[in-house]
Amino acid sequence: MRRPGRALSVRTRLTLWYGGVLLAIVLVISAVSYFLLRRTLIGGADVELLMVGQIVRDAGVGEARRSEAEIRDILGTRFLDVFYRVIGPDGRALAEFGALRGRHLRLSAKARKRARSGDPTFETVTLSHHERVRLLTIPLTPEAAPEQYIQVGASFTDIDRALAGYVETLAVMVPIGLGLALVGGAWLASSALRPVRAMSRAARRISAQDLSRRLPLRGTADELDHLAETLNAMFDRLHTAFTHVQRFADAAAHELRTPLTVLKGEIEVALRANRTRPEYRDVLRSSLEEVEQLIALAENLLLLSSLRTEAVLPRLAVELETVLVEVVEAGARLADGRGVLVRLGPVEPLVVRGDHPTLRRAVLNLVDNAIKYTKAGGTVELSLERDGAYAVVSVSDTGVGMNPEDAERIFEPFVRLDAARTAEVGGAGLGLSIVHSIVVAHAGRLSVRTAPGVGSTFDLRLPLA
Repeated sequence: MRRPGRALSVRTRLTLWYGGVLLAIVLVISAVSYFLLRRTLIGGADVELLMVGQIVRDAGVGEARRSEAEIRDILGTRFLDVFYRVIGPDGRALAEFGALRGRHLRLSAKARKRARSGDPTFETVTLSHHERVRLLTIPLTPEAAPEQYIQVGASFTDIDRALAGYVETLAVMVPIGLGLALVGGAWLASSALRPVRAMSRAARRISAQDLSRRLPLRGTADELDHLAETLNAMFDRLHTAFTHVQRFADAAAHELRTPLTVLKGEIEVALRANRTRPEYRDVLRSSLEEVEQLIALAENLLLLSSLRTEAVLPRLAVELETVLVEVVEAGARLADGRGVLVRLGPVEPLVVRGDHPTLRRAVLNLVDNAIKYTKAGGTVELSLERDGAYAVVSVSDTGVGMNPEDAERIFEPFVRLDAARTAEVGGAGLGLSIVHSIVVAHAGRLSVRTAPGVGSTFDLRLPLA
């Protein structure tokens, strides 16, 4: 049973809409057909009246009896419903024949005026007892100022009876037709919505624990198939997002566990026996390094999360040449003692819209990454050039490089390739992922060109202001 206030189902609403529209159409068609039928019946009666009037006019008053016999032969049983008479200018009957003989019929001013010009006049006149007749008035002679007129009338009873019968038929057939239409509409709506119910059942079986299921396609290429394809594409994105979140959470837990385990072990060792002050200082110093590593990891995770969820950054004019000069200076300090040269290559004065500190961090992360994987005597070079509507910041190194097929993976969080693991450079593997997120937040694109033993070049493409 439907609860009070609950919205009607789509099937019910479709059925009601279908029935309402059909009822409106049927009512309009019924009204139009009623008036067309009435017009046709009255038009047929007018033709008969005009024919009788012409016969009487041709016969004249003296031949009225012959006219009556001729009219009876032409009209048959309809003769009983027809009357005609000849009247003078004062409206008194000079001769009359038919069912309404002796009844007074007024000669209207309109009929008199039109008869003077030789035109017929058709009128619907109501007699006593609300009896209606169709009346024709024509001049007896074609002269311009006739002195006598012919009036031919027919009872409206047959027309009223036909129209009433038609209305009774409509009153019976319209509800029956509407009821059948509602039943058919409900069946059609149910049939049309059956695939939607199947899709709904299939969608309910898809859960976060099993995102591999997909909605079935019927192969009809209709709107429901397009809807299923759209939902399947959404499930694909959700599956990818859930998989990414799961991998991210697992990797983050692993990265957090290592420094926490080291910190726990150092504290436990320090508590096993009494230590000297220098020994406690060494333990605290080592623990502080682990805590700083944890803080840095947490900050990077928060930054990465905010970039991937909100990605709302200031949109101010940023001179990339200034950014590169600042990064080269900072990179030179990072490379101090490693034997790696950080230098500035060709630079064009280009301006983009974005956040200066965030863009500086992205380029500095690339430089820091290049310094880590470049051996002593190597070079890290920054350059800036224009490529159509984009500014391209390139960071090149002469480091260890990587396999090109691994290039796309390095932008995922916590990904560190085998070459990186043996380089003893440390880090949680978030630097390039943060750079990628910053570039995407600036509507840009990050790519890498690399080869093992040759080095790598990271191209950061940003739309010009």
